[in-house]
Amino acid sequence: MLSVNEFKELKGIKDLPLSDFQVLLKKYRPDYDISKIRNFCIIAHIDHGKSTLADRLLEITNTIPKSEMREQFLDQMDLEREKGITIKSHPVRMVYNRGDERYILNLIDTPGHVDFTYEVSRALAAAEGALLVVDATQGVQAQTIANYNLALDANLELIPVINKIDLPNANPESVALEIEETLLLDEPIFVSAKYGTNVDKVLEAIIHRLPQPKGDPKKPLKALIFDAFYNSYRGVIVFVRVFDGFVYPGQRIKLWSSNKVFEVEEVGFFTPKLTPAKMLLAGEVGYIIAGIKDIEETRIGDTITDADNPTDKPLPGYREPKPMVFSSFFPSNPEDYEKLIDAISKLKLNDAALQWSKENSQSLGFGIRCGFLGLLHLQIVQERLEREFQLDIISTTPSVKYRVTLKDGTVLEVDNPAKWPDEGSIAKVEEPVVNASIVTPVEYLNEVLKLIQSKRGTVTHMENMGNNIVIKARVPLMEMIVDFYDLLKSVTRGYASLDYTLGGYQEADMIKLNILIHGKPVDALSLIVHRDKAYWIGRNLVNKLKEVIPRQLFEFKIQAAIGRKVIASVTVKPLRKNVLAKCYGGDVTRKKKLLERQKEGKKRLKQVGQVAIPQEAFWSVLSVRTSDKRET
Repeated sequence: MLSVNEFKELKGIKDLPLSDFQVLLKKYRPDYDISKIRNFCIIAHIDHGKSTLADRLLEITNTIPKSEMREQFLDQMDLEREKGITIKSHPVRMVYNRGDERYILNLIDTPGHVDFTYEVSRALAAAEGALLVVDATQGVQAQTIANYNLALDANLELIPVINKIDLPNANPESVALEIEETLLLDEPIFVSAKYGTNVDKVLEAIIHRLPQPKGDPKKPLKALIFDAFYNSYRGVIVFVRVFDGFVYPGQRIKLWSSNKVFEVEEVGFFTPKLTPAKMLLAGEVGYIIAGIKDIEETRIGDTITDADNPTDKPLPGYREPKPMVFSSFFPSNPEDYEKLIDAISKLKLNDAALQWSKENSQSLGFGIRCGFLGLLHLQIVQERLEREFQLDIISTTPSVKYRVTLKDGTVLEVDNPAKWPDEGSIAKVEEPVVNASIVTPVEYLNEVLKLIQSKRGTVTHMENMGNNIVIKARVPLMEMIVDFYDLLKSVTRGYASLDYTLGGYQEADMIKLNILIHGKPVDALSLIVHRDKAYWIGRNLVNKLKEVIPRQLFEFKIQAAIGRKVIASVTVKPLRKNVLAKCYGGDVTRKKKLLERQKEGKKRLKQVGQVAIPQEAFWSVLSVRTSDKRET
């Protein structure tokens, strides 16, 4: 914290003449020189070496002591290390001493998977440039092109970096030509992030080829919130990029969207741990702690300004992400419902792409309905809720949002099978489709085209790109999220890559497939399917559920039905207790009496018994699609 005199000086600094302002600025931040600041991201297709390159940059700049260094240092979450992917954007401030000059390099590492594109877009808005990393063995991939387009939309300066030149099958010259022809980028840097080869040239390129940030520390404060997380003791900690002005402890700040005013407790940098500073100035990336206890007060993309001298207009912020996949979460223990609400609120703060609302299910009780950017995003959120908040969760089958037009002209948007209208009242159904971009070697073209056709997709465009071919296609979103990526990797032996964006709606013959267990419909297991596939999915699903739902002491049926018509059914035989085990001989009438009593008990159980449904049953709905031989 600042002393009383320091606070008074900083509070009046904005009213000083420019020369006095600069003198006082040097007193509190002698290291500040906006011309020596570079804010940049690392973007790439998944597994092209972003995190490894970030490790080498941290080593060369001595940001992390060698004794503390570990692989994928910026990937702090256990999930990121286990899965080998970056899930969250991670900022870090590096000091690069270049002779007598001292440069501040603010790096924001980004995810590569298509499900976390929103994380990438937020990081790009806080930077002036980006390193576009391309694998020397794989070349330009679908997500490379997608991230390149995101960077262009954000008006970022790009430096192409060709990584993994140490591998025996690397072909950096060919990849360089591909980058020049496809992305119109020249002067790539050939590196091996694993061994640190030419990484020093990357640092030089960052200094010489990326622009310094624009901004004026004397203007009213204007800072962009690009991320945040909740601390139990200090409240919401917001990650900001300061575009104009400055912020210091004791200052009164205002959140533009809510108009709420808070007093700053601490500001600082990411080194990568939170390191307090006396002030943050225009062009810098850092954090602000201001005693924000209510999570709802903070919005990612919001503008922070000075409460006493506010800016005249906010920063553009971000476009709201559009969820593509929907699923419901229910606590296994109903008493944990409030804990689930609190956990999802805190997670939403750290994951702005997550959307949720409260829900009530007849079979599972109170829960929440969530919207995700993809299936991996869903799985990551569920695992984070279970690990970070110690919750035991039941998640329902993922679905997408359908547009249903009723015969009376009413148009409904339905993302939950439980809310599907009666078949007789529906005039037409439209399903969401995606514009998919697939990059594959030429020799696998036929297999990829067959896969697209089997998923009810249509090819709209094809073009050559060196030894690869780029296929543009429109594919139903539900077909895409289930197993399309896995099958694509299978038929191309891992060489193809995929990127997709939401591409509107198209009319389709979709119906609701109900699942009944012991005569009772289970709304959480129902799903929307294409009419042509209803029988096959229903048959496979009831067989799968028979395997995962435990046998009971009574006989029960698992049925798939469309309306009142049952299209598939299996009977689960009861567990049988040997009631005759204690009979060692004796009159046969005694044995018959015991058997009759058991029979009556089972009959009574069959009337009142409840079937417990395990979590595996809900995810089995997904697996049945891959088991349909007609699709593969």
